[in-house]
Amino acid sequence: MGRGDLTNREWSLLEPHLPPLGGQDGRWNDHRTVINGILFRIRTGVPWRDLPERYGSWKTVYERHRRWSADGTWDRIPHAVQAGVDSTSCRAHQQAAGARKAKPRVPKKGRRPGTTGPTRDSDDPGAA
Repeated sequence: MGRGDLTNREWSLLEPHLPPLGGQDGRWNDHRTVINGILFRIRTGVPWRDLPERYGSWKTVYERHRRWSADGTWDRIPHAVQAGVDSTSCRAHQQAAGARKAKPRVPKKGRRPGTTGPTRDSDDPGAA
């Protein structure tokens, strides 16, 4: 498995939503290999003809991508996969995690932070 290829968990979520293997002559390449090729091309931006051989024939990868774009397979997959995503992976707003709800208290003018009395300045004539 190459870097960036589908993990077993990702594949288990995706596989049930793909068309059955078969094709016109009954012999399609493995969907997982082809999808990894499509993802590689999207991630790197290489031309179809420059796909690494580990993904099979570039033409097979291109044709499957084109066919699934036309028949709506790519449109259905995100909705189906998102339904299986664990909700704990969603980020909550900071206030949902126990952050302060009130604004921090700003000391009044003439008071040192952390004290209750007025500040003592050395140039204050009443300071002892």
